[in-house]
Amino acid sequence: MGRRVAGYLRRGVDLVVRWLAAAPAVAAAAYYLLAIVAALRWRAGRRNRLPHLPAEGLAVGQAVSPARGVSILKAVHGRDPRFYEAIRSHARQDYPEFEILFGVGDPGDPALEDLARLQREFPSIHIDIAVVSTQAPNAKVGILAELARRARYPLLLVNDSDIQVEPGYLRAVTAPLADPAVGLVTCLYRARADSWASRCEALGIATEFAPSVLVARLLGQAEFALGSTMAFRAETLRAVGGFEAIAEYLADDYQLGRRISAAGGRIVFAPVVVETDLGAESWRQTWRHQVRWARTIRVSRPGGYFGYAVTHATVWAGVACAAGQWWCAAAALALRLTAGALAGAVLQDRYRAGFWLMPLRDLFGFAVWIAGATGNTVHWRDRNLKLLSNGRIAAPR
Repeated sequence: MGRRVAGYLRRGVDLVVRWLAAAPAVAAAAYYLLAIVAALRWRAGRRNRLPHLPAEGLAVGQAVSPARGVSILKAVHGRDPRFYEAIRSHARQDYPEFEILFGVGDPGDPALEDLARLQREFPSIHIDIAVVSTQAPNAKVGILAELARRARYPLLLVNDSDIQVEPGYLRAVTAPLADPAVGLVTCLYRARADSWASRCEALGIATEFAPSVLVARLLGQAEFALGSTMAFRAETLRAVGGFEAIAEYLADDYQLGRRISAAGGRIVFAPVVVETDLGAESWRQTWRHQVRWARTIRVSRPGGYFGYAVTHATVWAGVACAAGQWWCAAAALALRLTAGALAGAVLQDRYRAGFWLMPLRDLFGFAVWIAGATGNTVHWRDRNLKLLSNGRIAAPR
């Protein structure tokens, strides 16, 4: 009798252990099911918003008020891969009135040569180049603050220096600002890469990061913006304290979006996708970049960061498989692969043929997540920075 009871207890404990091992995989499967729904919804919504958007943006000749001219603000640090191609894509915009303001912190920055070349190629466009001395902890934001003071137009657009866009981009990202309730417009992005390490990061952007953004939007988390594009009114920026209010933060895009959202402005996604260029990063550079990103997210949004553990479907599928829960492992992995492939299709990612490598990328991503869960030092723009628990950059000693 005692042996029978002990056997029942062992089987009961074994069953509990198996289900506990399977629980993260079940959660991951549910998350990627949401990601599939979010991607399908975004694609359908994008089509609904594209009757004015032929292949190259909003219809040529669509009326735009001259009062809605745009000042493009770009803080530049060094010459990114295909840098000239990226900045030239902004000068080629199909938009009636805009200017491009570039700012560098170093008078010897090699990018200045390309900026001067752009001025020569597009003499009809107001292209201004400023060498800005700033003491802001986030030098990029310090430069943007100076450029915002020089801007001539009521609409401002900020994006990273390596972002490449289509000719209709300006029309697409400024159109939602016709609605007074919209405070900021941002957009999804894909990546271009020239090394295996960079392709690994590009794969993560398309199949891991983009789904997380789409799920967040689906669940109503709309207080963040992406550095790939931030378009807003100059008066909105002033109302939240200007760039000076976020100059102590490394995650300036998140902080700006959070402040505009808190002030009552809606944050919406434009129906366009831009492209960032990762170049030929080494594995060490990719690791540093990813860990910096992870730690910045953790100190800015710790709850969201640790909740992100559920997204590591490949890891939890392996745990469930080891516990004998094959059905659960298979479901989690199948939904993860489907969601990643669908997100890549939505982004029109150029590396879709390599999506079978997603499980390997997931293992790398899990290692990054573990590294990002602790520590407060990051490497950014040739500097080692210490982050405080509220996301601010610690003053150097």
